[in-house]
Amino acid sequence: MKNRTIIGIVCIVLALILTFAIAPLVNKMAESRVDIVRMKNDVIQGHQISDNDVETVKVGGYNLPANVILKKESVVGRFATTDLKAGDYLLPSKLTDTSDKAADVFRTLTGDKQAISITIQTFAGGLSGKLQNGDIVQLVVFENAQTKAHIPAELTYVKVITTTTANGADKDELTVNEDGTYELPSTVTLLVNQAQAKLLVEYENKGRIHADLVYRGDEATAQKFLDAQDDYFRYLEEHPETDQPGEETDETGEGFDIVRHANDIINGNVPAYIPGQESDGNE
Repeated sequence: MKNRTIIGIVCIVLALILTFAIAPLVNKMAESRVDIVRMKNDVIQGHQISDNDVETVKVGGYNLPANVILKKESVVGRFATTDLKAGDYLLPSKLTDTSDKAADVFRTLTGDKQAISITIQTFAGGLSGKLQNGDIVQLVVFENAQTKAHIPAELTYVKVITTTTANGADKDELTVNEDGTYELPSTVTLLVNQAQAKLLVEYENKGRIHADLVYRGDEATAQKFLDAQDDYFRYLEEHPETDQPGEETDETGEGFDIVRHANDIINGNVPAYIPGQESDGNE
């Protein structure tokens, strides 16, 4: 009987604490209001955010992401890293200080890399119209004469500068139609070196090219894929005896596995590539 009395008293005390302490605290948190920045208009990836695109609104502070952007000054003038919809809250990952518009990329070309456009020969070949500026793609080639598909090692990781419609509108210039559709692209412009440019022209005239999405995300990780591709070409320069690029082996009987090399770079398992210095990928 005594134990039951004690248990009853404890339950009453806990109920009082819940009613008069915890519940009001939760209600206060739920009722707290905070000013945040959210989208007022729909914008596409690469769009430079203007003051008219965003608004400051009061919302409940409970369960808000810790890094939600609170001030317009942190947004206006920056570029969208993805398509944004009206009503979206803004996080740092959705914005960048660097434009990925084609015109801005063109201005950074110094001669080491070039821009080249290839035709999107089929709807599927252009990732069903879903390619975005800054995507890293690998190009799958189907050669008519060989009646088979393959992925050239030289085209394993390539950066998409933009896609362009038949009317000349780049990806970042597209406007969404009233029914939610938009004009599909006819070409894709890629950032390549001279050897890649020559191959693309040859492959486009000998068969079909499909763009296979490898990575879409932060710029630093995307660059690691491109670094792996550059390292592959450095390997070819050091092994001029190679007859079949992409399938070669060195004196040890081991070739350059570009996919493994990219994964090692991303995972921090290899240092920067040094021409003439072999690496087993485990340093």
